[in-house]
Amino acid sequence: MRALKREWWSNPRADLLAGAVVGLALIPEAIAFSIIAGVDPKVGLYASFIIAVVTAFLGGRPASISAATGAMALLMIDLVRDYGLEYLLVATLLCGVFQVIFGVLRLGRQMRYVPRAVMVGYINALAVLIFLAQLPQLTNVPLAVYVMTALSLAIIYILPRFTKAVPSPLVALFVMTVAAIALGIDVPTVGDMGELPTALPIFALPQVPWTLETLRIVLPTSLTMAVVGLLASFLTASLVDELTDTPSDKNREAKGQGIANIITSFFGGMAGCGMIGQSVINVQSGGRGRLSTLCAGVFLLFAILVLSGWVQQMPMAALVAVMIMVSIGTFRWASFRDMAKIPRTETAVMLSTMLVTIFTRNFALGVATGIVMSTVFFSRKIAQLVFVDKVMRAEGHRVYSVSGQIFFVSRDEFFEAFDFEEFVDRVTIDLTHAHLWDQGAVAALDKIVNKFRRAGAEVEVVGLNEASTTLVNKLAVHSQPTALQE
Repeated sequence: MRALKREWWSNPRADLLAGAVVGLALIPEAIAFSIIAGVDPKVGLYASFIIAVVTAFLGGRPASISAATGAMALLMIDLVRDYGLEYLLVATLLCGVFQVIFGVLRLGRQMRYVPRAVMVGYINALAVLIFLAQLPQLTNVPLAVYVMTALSLAIIYILPRFTKAVPSPLVALFVMTVAAIALGIDVPTVGDMGELPTALPIFALPQVPWTLETLRIVLPTSLTMAVVGLLASFLTASLVDELTDTPSDKNREAKGQGIANIITSFFGGMAGCGMIGQSVINVQSGGRGRLSTLCAGVFLLFAILVLSGWVQQMPMAALVAVMIMVSIGTFRWASFRDMAKIPRTETAVMLSTMLVTIFTRNFALGVATGIVMSTVFFSRKIAQLVFVDKVMRAEGHRVYSVSGQIFFVSRDEFFEAFDFEEFVDRVTIDLTHAHLWDQGAVAALDKIVNKFRRAGAEVEVVGLNEASTTLVNKLAVHSQPTALQE
């Protein structure tokens, strides 16, 4: 009960106001993402409302915002173009099922294997993409757009120096909308982005043949959306963890996202996931609890159904200013400021993740690139931590004391540490402080033992730990009678 109260009612006033800001910011993005996916704007708006409300109750990260996103919309384009909206709804349903299964299997724990450099690169890429997405709204437009954008940014950044009673982005949106209406300023508005829905979403099963052929069509898109959606949601949760210095439950987040997408599919909505930009708006506007996420979804629906006349006249310039604030707040400036202090390999991973994500617009590919590079760099570091100490215990008896991790990357360093040119009668290989991880390590040990034996030395391997002994007993050939003949 105490946790419930803390998550919902510890910060009600700020949560309500922050949710209102996010709800407004969701409208143009949901419309834009619907256009990217090739569906009607109401598909994205309904999805944003439902996903935000469901994850407010079932998500694993209070104050995180989930809705229709560009990362997911990019994955839907081909399916919508080739088969239509109804197949997208089935793909959204199956995506949700996969995500629930991932949550049940507790795959959220695997997030600890995503290096921080990858996460920072992903976040920086997203910040750049958010900024770039605003440029079309600032190209070939009246001079008034630039003036309103500049004034909105001034309000957003200067007002908090005097008062934080009301989120400054909300003030900027209100002031610019009133000014545009009162002064009759002709600038692009939210209404120019697309028609807002006029009714609540209704429950309906997707109108498709429920056959294996349908499953074959939607399965690749569903699985890709499930993975990308969870990756984006987990990274969003991790960023909010960092901003608020509080933990999240990644497995609950996976199940919450899955259930939200399942429900969305039955109400005509597209698949969605965690949104870093809107989550940053929420946190920077004071949102900390689940009430802010719920308010964002409810206010979004209220705005498009009840305040649609006012919302449609909202200048895009004011929303562009809010999104520019988001991109500036999202970008991890310290990652560039501290490059001289950070290991070069981590900087390379961060920049690669960032650049691949920006140029391909593929978030999964960017993160995968970063993880692969981190793995390679880490393996190389570990490989260099193999030490072999040589001691002549008695005349003709050489002892090699090995320490470190022996596996496929470090096996060459392990092998090259031995002196096969030295003539000795007896060799002892002490592995007390080493660990053999794979068949590459065992093969290297075989090669060393056999090479010494061919030179006429008696070889003894000692100090193997239990796991290494098990591996050697299964794979090693140096103790077999025919070993020297191979």
